[in-house]
Amino acid sequence: MYIDSHCHINFPELAVRMPEILQKMQDNGVTHALCVSVDLPDFPQVLALAEQYPHIYASVGVHPDYEDTEEPSAAQLVALSQHPKIIAIGETGLDYFRLKGDLEWQRERFRQHIRASRISGKPLIIHTRAASEDTIRIMREEGAGTDNGGAAGVMHCFTESLEVALAAIEMGFYISFSGILTFKSAKDLQAVAKALPLERILIETDSPYLAPMPHRGKMNEPGFVRHVGEYLADLKGLPVKQVQETTSKNFFDLFKITP
Repeated sequence: MYIDSHCHINFPELAVRMPEILQKMQDNGVTHALCVSVDLPDFPQVLALAEQYPHIYASVGVHPDYEDTEEPSAAQLVALSQHPKIIAIGETGLDYFRLKGDLEWQRERFRQHIRASRISGKPLIIHTRAASEDTIRIMREEGAGTDNGGAAGVMHCFTESLEVALAAIEMGFYISFSGILTFKSAKDLQAVAKALPLERILIETDSPYLAPMPHRGKMNEPGFVRHVGEYLADLKGLPVKQVQETTSKNFFDLFKITP
């Protein structure tokens, strides 16, 4: 079995195809998926999916790219996270690639999420792009890792260096690879995945974005996470079943779910 540890199936282009999406998950052996929140106005849709389907879970958080949206407080995030199907805080983090200028608001938003994670005990889903130095620094300052009393979490859709991955793992985090891992141009990322222990790896689609080979250029969906898992197995020279079982166990362990 596979688990899609990060998707956005509440987005309209996927939500209108929900029966088909769920059937393709089943056809590809994808048993669970985590639907990740990107802002508070759309959070009710994310939660509704998790409430409707036993094998779908949800998070609560505001993405760093959403500049003109309601700013969450730690207390607000903690309150919303109390629902039993909300298993994580995020996605949160820093993105200096898409937005420029004074991004102190992004850093403060990130800190609020880390504080909510520490209070609630629910893991963080972290997005970082062109901002790894500040991301790791703020994680350490706010005590995001299990080494400093936090709940740790996952560095999602990872595209950074091995050094950044190891720094996150040292704090108790997992590293999640998306369909980018299967791209021919992703040689550096493939080297990172090959070097990391399977026991700290998750797999995801980040759908509807970043469809893996052989579906690159199409709309992504949770069923396609199988291709990420198969590619990872081949890359690391491991049996596919081992990758299935270990990445699934990692998901259940991190998010405190009984399989």
